[in-house]
Amino acid sequence: MRATIQNINGYHFALRPTRTKWDPSHVILVGLSEREGHWAKIANGAIVCCECDLQGDITIGSRTVIHPRAKIIALSGPIIIGENNIIEEQVQIINSSETTMVIGNNNVFEVDCHVESKFIGDNNIVESKAFVGRQTSLSNGCVIGAKCEVLVAETLQEGSLFYGAGSDVKRRVQSDKPSAQGAQIEFLSKVLPNYHRIRKPLG
Repeated sequence: MRATIQNINGYHFALRPTRTKWDPSHVILVGLSEREGHWAKIANGAIVCCECDLQGDITIGSRTVIHPRAKIIALSGPIIIGENNIIEEQVQIINSSETTMVIGNNNVFEVDCHVESKFIGDNNIVESKAFVGRQTSLSNGCVIGAKCEVLVAETLQEGSLFYGAGSDVKRRVQSDKPSAQGAQIEFLSKVLPNYHRIRKPLG
């Protein structure tokens, strides 16, 4: 379906019918520029700082928080991000394949981590400066420790924990699930708008 360009209050918006499961009345389109021809679909309740870098066809679910200086780049295929996720500063989420990258709900991406995985389920944590390659998929409740480099061509078992540094990492399965981030999301939703411009729904 072709996008149409409209100028609203001096900004160019690429508008097109949505194929997501969300009610279109709950989704806004945040335009970047007519020259770039990119768009981001942001659900009501999401906190997306204007200083983050969104490129390509991106969908962001309700109550997901994206900090300034985070980069979400859909180079070829789209990126769909679910609800209640936290994406911190300097995080890079990149989809360089033509297939859709899907990120589920209640995930945390800590400062300066780099993620190219095509599928991430629910309740996962990618810690600071970790790297997850495009051939690795996360199921649910996985933790990729700080500075770990995970490049295995598999879908990780639920509760997988990686720890170590660089490519010299160890793994085990933990019985405890990562704690819920509801309180942190509530806190960020109140604090970030006091210090940063937030992309808000239109009308």
